[in-house]
Amino acid sequence: MTDFFVICHGTSDTQVEAIARQVEKQIYLETGDEPVHKEGADTSEWILLDYFDVVVHIFREETRQFYNIEKLWADADVKEVEYQV
Repeated sequence: MTDFFVICHGTSDTQVEAIARQVEKQIYLETGDEPVHKEGADTSEWILLDYFDVVVHIFREETRQFYNIEKLWADADVKEVEYQV
């Protein structure tokens, strides 16, 4: 079980990998925490970073559309955040 899911996507393997690296870097810099579990980095279709209380899902755009995991938690509170570089 977890308290929060963060779900995002990139449009290429390179972008998905870069997002994952940046998430890991920022969380480590701010909290000193590393993921308890990490998977998917070998294919970059869906990278999962598990921080126990927060699980980060980073998809390729088409993979996110295919799995549509947001639908699994349709009754959950959803907060969309726009991020601009």
